[in-house]
Amino acid sequence: MQKQNKPDRYVSFAGIEGDRNSQELVALLRRHIDDPAKSNTFWEKFKEKLARVGQPEGNGGRCLDELFLIHSYINNIRELFEEYGDQPALALLEQIEKESC
Repeated sequence: MQKQNKPDRYVSFAGIEGDRNSQELVALLRRHIDDPAKSNTFWEKFKEKLARVGQPEGNGGRCLDELFLIHSYINNIRELFEEYGDQPALALLEQIEKESC
């Protein structure tokens, strides 16, 4: 049974702010990957995928969202946040992983 104050993704996504949390995490990620000194070819390609979020016509009919991209590249994202010691971003990433991935 699900506790009132602790949502369980396996029971329901009710009470989980998946979209908001993933959009907030992408904003934290962009602080790093938009800095040319921290970016590389991988992150430039990742930004191209981010640009196609919510645009199925530009992605072969498949509609990407931030949560999908986070889930798909979670280890790369974690590694970047660890490299730069971004503890708030790591905490949010862990929350997203537990709740939504």
